[in-house]
Amino acid sequence: MKITGAVLEEIGRARPYAGTTPITVSELDLTAPGPTEVLIRVEAAGLCHSDLSVVDGNRPRPVPMLLGHEAAGLVVETGAEVTDLAEGERVTMTFLPRCGECDACRTDGRLPCERGSASNTAGTLLHGSRHLSRDTGDEAETVQHHLGVSGFATYAVVDRASLVKIGNDVPPAIAAVLGCAVLTGGGALLNAVQRADGESVMIVGLGGVGISALISAVAEGKGDVIAVDALPEKLDLARELGATAVYTPAEVAEQGIRASHTLECAGHPRAFETAFGATKPGGRTVTVGLPHPDAMSEVPPAVITGEARTVIGSYLGSAVPQRDIPKFADWWRSGKLPVEKLISRTIRLDEINEAMDELADGRAVRQVILFD
Repeated sequence: MKITGAVLEEIGRARPYAGTTPITVSELDLTAPGPTEVLIRVEAAGLCHSDLSVVDGNRPRPVPMLLGHEAAGLVVETGAEVTDLAEGERVTMTFLPRCGECDACRTDGRLPCERGSASNTAGTLLHGSRHLSRDTGDEAETVQHHLGVSGFATYAVVDRASLVKIGNDVPPAIAAVLGCAVLTGGGALLNAVQRADGESVMIVGLGGVGISALISAVAEGKGDVIAVDALPEKLDLARELGATAVYTPAEVAEQGIRASHTLECAGHPRAFETAFGATKPGGRTVTVGLPHPDAMSEVPPAVITGEARTVIGSYLGSAVPQRDIPKFADWWRSGKLPVEKLISRTIRLDEINEAMDELADGRAVRQVILFD
């Protein structure tokens, strides 16, 4: 079938992307789903730093690639082996499928699935299939899948393992954001920080993932929630969403602000150092950000030993999507989790390059593409 999608043509083009246009919106061919796969009509897709990290070259992937890994839509057609989804049901797409068979899948979310990680790197779906191509005039050109989803398009074929049934009462934009921002930030809070009653948590970096962690911490209601960011408008939003206190990174260092546990959500080595330095003795420093692979941080090992500290890496919120996404959806239904506050603005698909500039400048929390 013919679809319209946003394809990354080249990695590492100079900014502004609105001028160099590394992403083009064009017509593509999408083949039918295989036995374990599902055809989805995409309704909404969020822009995330994991998309930007492919565009700017921090996370090289094979190109051309149809981007987008945080999305939601309606089931159109299912493969022969998919028996638990029906046409018209809304699903959230998640960027790390789990095969359920490897050693990593037995860690209750702590480690990413080995097969899912390998297929994401290769630009395929979980079982190695590719369904995207486009006509270049002489022959069909293969287009790679992005993190098993490729949600910046009108339709997508996705493996069943990348889908979570969400309920048609959850609006498409909310359902999309639950699949990455909320799952990563909120999941890291619940699954990796694991604070006890009365313990405080500091969240460093207030993008989509950081704000998701913040509203999850407020919903959890276990102790003070401290928000840290360099941008005043993001600190204002954190106050509005229930943060107990807000600071810039400089204020944290100057005033010696500390928390029982800290959660780094900025993807920058200096943010990690801020989070580590602000963690109390016996506390956990959890990092979910993905800086450039060559970036380095300095921490004193003697502090880790002398203060009995723990440093934890958390990928996709150390989550099991089939377990955790419905939990966050229920929090949203009950009014405890104002996910809509994450959404800075909604855009059209053809505004994708300008939206990447917004993301790179740190101005946006979450921008969401809405499809008719």
